[in-house]
Amino acid sequence: MTVAAQHAAQARSKEPYVIGPDGLPLTLADLPPPSTKRWVIRRKAEVVSAVRGGLLTLEEACERYQLTLEEFLAWQKAIDQFGMPGLRATRVQQYR
Repeated sequence: MTVAAQHAAQARSKEPYVIGPDGLPLTLADLPPPSTKRWVIRRKAEVVSAVRGGLLTLEEACERYQLTLEEFLAWQKAIDQFGMPGLRATRVQQYR
């Protein structure tokens, strides 16, 4: 299925969505699984986008992914200040 067909299919469905960090629609089904242990940049950005767009509340995201409030807020701040590259774990020192 092409990207355009995926967009059309999601537009027809009544499932709530937000625009994800890559500019594509993001639904609850598209979010990382609750068992996620390896947090790559894209997954962190998807969770932040979901909370900002109202797909999940902050509390739901922290509970679902076993995050602390401080950890989530750090992701959000990194995106605000440095964009997605700010979420790199190996680059944290360069951005401080």
